[in-house]
Amino acid sequence: MDGVMKDNKGISSVSQLIERLEVDFGEYKGPVWFRGQADAKWGLMPSYCRQESKVSESTILKRFKQNANMLLEKDPGNSFAWMFLMQHYELPTRLLDWSESPLVALYFAVESFASHNDADAVIWALKPCELNGQASIRDEQEEFFIPSFDDQELINYSIETLVQGPNRTKLLPVATIATRNNPRIQAQQGVFTIHHREILPIESVGDGSHCVKYVIPQAKKQIILSQLNLLGFSRFSLFPELASIGHNIRRDLA
Repeated sequence: MDGVMKDNKGISSVSQLIERLEVDFGEYKGPVWFRGQADAKWGLMPSYCRQESKVSESTILKRFKQNANMLLEKDPGNSFAWMFLMQHYELPTRLLDWSESPLVALYFAVESFASHNDADAVIWALKPCELNGQASIRDEQEEFFIPSFDDQELINYSIETLVQGPNRTKLLPVATIATRNNPRIQAQQGVFTIHHREILPIESVGDGSHCVKYVIPQAKKQIILSQLNLLGFSRFSLFPELASIGHNIRRDLA
């Protein structure tokens, strides 16, 4: 797949998505990540970059720590670990969730079809190593290198560094892996991209050839969700928590 970002229209079933992925990535040897969004017009921007009120990230972290510490059995430690925890509880961060499973991403694209009944949904496919190449993050010994949050390559993306460093420094977003230390991220096969100061959608980095966009027509979202339910994908399978059991029972009773 060469050139600018490829835009595939009209994913109308689970099987059709798999067929398209086979065409686009069947011969690609590197990892491919996936993200589902309820509205095809939304870009690949994390919640912190989308918020209108620009409260500093360090202020959000301080407010969260103020009361969260007493409820935690163990201190998360560094700012990245705190960032994961804030992401888990839906606070704005510079993280963007991805999955190594296209069907997990497809579920997130269509699950809220009722509340987004006037919008097409979208699945994004990302070549994380090609995105990282744009940011000059690569390893001569490993062809498909992806850093973790423990690696030195990501020190410039920490909250502390952004607070202390010069505001004129703006780095490109990068793809990274994290320890899957809770049932939710494990169930979702979660991985992440992280932004720096640059307010730039991931699909706009370079020529965009690291991304493929698959649009799901609004009229097909409920059908696809039914297919995913048949395959065992549900709120509980991806959010293995008590609240999700209640959600599934209410769905079955409706």
